[in-house]
Amino acid sequence: MITCISPIDGSIYATRETLDADAAQDAVSRAKAAQKIWAARPLEERIALVQAGVTAVGAMNDEIVPELAYQMGRPVRYGGEFGGFNERASYMADIAKEALAPIVVEDSDTFRRVIKRVPHGVVFVVAPWNYPYMTAINSVAPALIAGNVVILKHASQTPLVGERMAQAFHRAGIPEDVFQNVFLDHNTTSSLIASRAFDFVNFTGSVGGGKAMETAAAGTFTGMGLELGGKDPGYVMSDASLEAAVDTLIDGAMFNSGQCCCGIERIYVIEPLFEAFVDKAVSIVNDYVLGNPLNSETTLGPMAHVRFADEVRAQTAEAIAAGAKAHINPSDFPQDGGAYLMPQILTNVTHDMRVMREESFGPVVGIMPVKDDAEAIELMNDSSFGLTASLWTQDMGRAEAIADRIETGTVFVNRADYLDPGLCWTGCKDTGRGGGLSVIGYHNLTRPKSYHLKKA
Repeated sequence: MITCISPIDGSIYATRETLDADAAQDAVSRAKAAQKIWAARPLEERIALVQAGVTAVGAMNDEIVPELAYQMGRPVRYGGEFGGFNERASYMADIAKEALAPIVVEDSDTFRRVIKRVPHGVVFVVAPWNYPYMTAINSVAPALIAGNVVILKHASQTPLVGERMAQAFHRAGIPEDVFQNVFLDHNTTSSLIASRAFDFVNFTGSVGGGKAMETAAAGTFTGMGLELGGKDPGYVMSDASLEAAVDTLIDGAMFNSGQCCCGIERIYVIEPLFEAFVDKAVSIVNDYVLGNPLNSETTLGPMAHVRFADEVRAQTAEAIAAGAKAHINPSDFPQDGGAYLMPQILTNVTHDMRVMREESFGPVVGIMPVKDDAEAIELMNDSSFGLTASLWTQDMGRAEAIADRIETGTVFVNRADYLDPGLCWTGCKDTGRGGGLSVIGYHNLTRPKSYHLKKA
């Protein structure tokens, strides 16, 4: 049984029964049978159906927004995820024809030599709870457009999301066996992967979850796309726009209660700007309102689960015990407790502390002064993760030179915490492998097939 405990009040918000092994295998069999028929439909038709499904999700937004608050705690004032959901799906629809076009090497009187992109078959998407609609659509839309069928397994914290997406897509005309939402336990999931039930697996989640997926797939040669976490840094240089840097980096650290895949978790500031940066950051955070996400005045809701909040509390307490300075007064956030976690800014931090080394995924950020670019680069690379980094300077040449030396999947300059669907979403080190969205996203959701045709 899948149980969603609402972070709002600790009550049971939803339960769903998981499929047993036979029912799960039946879902896969139906998907496999439907795939060739789906792939044979014209590309323009698949695009139109996916776009109609996206529109149908948008029509549900008034119901979806409070559901998200109940499931994972995001304040209703932010209006849900449909803007990004629609942006990503629309971009992938717009580039599909070009991205999936055959590469013609030769078409002469003697030979036709072509490389085509063909679908993998059954794509298994395992989506996380923190941005449950946007992370799911990253794979669902291009996979379906490319001619794959999709089996979606959503996080147990957000069970209604997959149901909403399936309902919308089926209403739009996508066959039920082409896009299925399923509830599976870990053992059944691992067994399906180990039996080569899927032709490609896309997983967004923890490092431990990614390792479990790879272990289950060992020897099956099943392709995988894995986004497994981050400890994303920001670096503020002497010529940065200080106001913009503070506003963006602190928002990137605290928005969604810090539960963002590419959220800012550590900040390095050039020494002359350090004190001013910290002062402005503290002022911003002190204006936050922690509380019930259903209230319109709330800017910071609870974390998705008590255990997530407790992990951040532990990292913060360890850092303070080791000499870190906490700048946010607990008395200013009396709602703190359980899943409700007050924000915190720490200085006097070092990389010996877990809060600067391990993923926090909560509303806490450590800020360190640095003397120059070399020190900042060394510290930014001193991490087992590599998802994004955010640089702040007016000198684009300097920024790109630094970016070339950072071990990460994406480098932002003068912005942060954003996913550009035109660029490949990827990472390195323990963040995982593969790439979503952009033309490369289509390449990862298809395989190349070569045609060497000698004309008689």
